[in-house]
Formats: sequence, structure tokens, C-alpha cells
Amino acid sequence: MKTSPVRGMCDRGISETFLRNEVLGKILDFYQRSGFFRIETPAVEDVENISRSEGGSNLNLIFEIMKRGDKLQKAIESGQMLSDMALRYDLTLPLSRFYSANASNLPMPFKVIQTGRVYRAERPQKGRLREFVQCDIDIIGDESPDCEIELFLTSLNALHLLGFENLTLVINDKRILKHMFLSFGFDELDFETVCISLDKQDKIGIDGVASELMEKSASLKTGNAQESIGKLISWLGSEESGDLNCEATSQVSSQLRYVIEKLSALLPKGYGVSYSPVLVRGQSYYTGIVAEVVSQEFSSSIAGGGRYDGMIGKFLGRQVGAVGISIGFERIMSILAEKGMRISGASRLALFYNSDDDFGSVLKMKSALQGEGYYVHVFRDVKSRKKLFDSVAEYGFDCYCDFKSGKVVGLKSST
Repeated sequence: MKTSPVRGMCDRGISETFLRNEVLGKILDFYQRSGFFRIETPAVEDVENISRSEGGSNLNLIFEIMKRGDKLQKAIESGQMLSDMALRYDLTLPLSRFYSANASNLPMPFKVIQTGRVYRAERPQKGRLREFVQCDIDIIGDESPDCEIELFLTSLNALHLLGFENLTLVINDKRILKHMFLSFGFDELDFETVCISLDKQDKIGIDGVASELMEKSASLKTGNAQESIGKLISWLGSEESGDLNCEATSQVSSQLRYVIEKLSALLPKGYGVSYSPVLVRGQSYYTGIVAEVVSQEFSSSIAGGGRYDGMIGKFLGRQVGAVGISIGFERIMSILAEKGMRISGASRLALFYNSDDDFGSVLKMKSALQGEGYYVHVFRDVKSRKKLFDSVAEYGFDCYCDFKSGKVVGLKSST
């Protein structure tokens, strides 16, 4: 029997789980105090729903679940699909399905929190796991850009609460980008294909984007693909790419400027907003404003999202305004661990007793200490106090109490 977890997934030890629970608890508490309701959805979804969710390159990373028993045998014999379910690759599709099934019973607009494990068949490497936690908030049922302002501000304030400093919200609108692509001669059907390459610019550079698009040129619907690619690459290297004054999309540009201006005035000190004409996000279900949270201190974004007004329409047959943002929970946890950060919260207390003490009285003291706000763990005392102190300190305890004295003492003061 193997003792190691499946490749691309990992176990979490006591200290790490303590910190993860505290961080997630702080995020959830702040989101709920900000007016968002929490729901839960299953990790398994109908494979047809997931395959039609416009998840971009993530659709190539789906873990499908095979049919079982007679259904599997019939599928093999008839040449039909062998899977009928799949693990979710993000939380947006499950939320859209949930809203579509329950819209009549939900507050409007629906401001919602989701946290949970998601799965992608990534090639395992540092920073890329096959199972990871996402932490999302969304606003559904409102097409106003005020939703973007509230949503992005709430997430950035949550990151500020966790001690993250000097963050920048990088923002764009895919409608502006689409207009520019069409002006370069690209066919509308090629938009998402070109976006997939453009999304890699921060990793492969403008020359890399150009090379990749040239390799795709024969498969593009565009009449003169090489000419259109040349115009796009020329635009990317020009100052015009950062210009928001686009007449054909003046209303969209005005909305984006409005969001940028309001957020710039409301964000915590040291936080900023920056317009990036090449930001596209990986999922093709985004229909409007898209955003990522970045820092010069870290090598990748730590949050991202955008507007996806078309997703719920796949279930209901009518467009419903929707916008969401996801904190990269695994990313922020790795940053906190690297920095040795500890989130302040209720103290973890070790309650020591002797074998001749009345255990019922010990548990009464435990309840009393819990009532004072401590997280209390009961330990039978040992002769080597130093070894015991070292052990409990390693697992996140910061104070202790002897049953006989009833006095709470900080661990640091005892060493």
C-alpha cells in the first residue's frame, strides 16, 4: 500500500491546517459581514454541463467520471461517451446551475460566497496542483458596473485584512479588446483563439505571441490572418494600446473608466488600479470587465475574475447579469508560509493535568476557558515540561494552563 497522496495532490499537516482554517475563517467572516450569503455545491457535475461551460483551456483538464455497470457496458458497445459526470474545474459553473434552479427563492441581486475544492488534470509542478481550494464571491442579477466596484473592493479589503500590501488591480474589458481585434481584420469566430495566445504574453512576450498566432494562422477564419496578426502585434507594441478613448466602444470605455475611478478613490492605502489592454483571463465565458490582483513582490496573480453575463443564460435561456472574483487561496497560503506570517486570532491553549486529577473537573475548566475565547486542547502532564512545551509550540499553541493553578501563562514566558 502506498502512503503518499496521488501525484498533484497533497496532505496537510496540523500546523498548516491551523493556518489554513484561520485564513479561510477570516475571509469568510469578512465576506459575510460585507453582505454576502454562503452556499455549497457538489464537487461532481454533469459532464455535459461542464463541457458546454466555455472554460477555455480548462476544458482540456477535466477529470471525467466513467459510467458504471450496465450503462458503461452499453456505452462501450454503442460507441457512446464513456463518462456521464466530471469533477468541477472551478466554482462558476456550479454556481450558475444553482442559481438557475433556485432563482425564484433567492434575494436579488444575489450576493454569494463559495469555497471548495476544484480539480484540474494539470501537469503537477510547483504552484500547480490537481486539487486545490478556491474562494469566490459573486453578484448575480445585476448588470450595473457598481457590482464590479463592490465585488473587487470587497476582495481587496479582505486581502488587506490578511496583511497583503501594495497590491494592484489590473483591469480590462473584453468588449474593447474584441472591437480592436475586429478592426484588425480578425473574424469574430477567432476572438477566443487569439485571446488564448494573448493571455500568455506575460510568459512568452510579444514575439512569443506572434509566433504562436502564426502557427495558428492556417486554422483561423480570418481572410488574411498574417496581416491581421501583424496589425495586432504592432498595436501591442504601441502607446495606443493603452488608450481607453475608443469611439466605437465609448459606452463600454466610460463604464470601465467609471469603475477605475471609483475603485482608485476607495481602495486601501498603497493599493492601486491599472488598465491593461491585453488582460483576457483564461476562461472564454467572460463577457465584459475582467480583472486580476497582482503585486511586484509575487510572481503571479493572487486573485482574478470578471463579468460572465452569458453563463446563466445557457440554463435559463435568457441573459442574467453576473460577475465574480476568486481569491487564489493556495497562492496566498504559500505566500503566508514563505513569509512566516501568522494570522492573529483566538489563542490556542494547552491545558495540562495529572493522572490523579478528577477528569470531570478538568473538562469543566476546559469549557470555562473556551467560554473566554480560547481554543483549548487537553494534555496529560509529563515530567519533561520542555519537551512538552516544544511539542505544543510547534503545532501553533501560544499559551498553557495548569489545572491545579488555573492560571493561563504564555508559552514564551515559560521557556
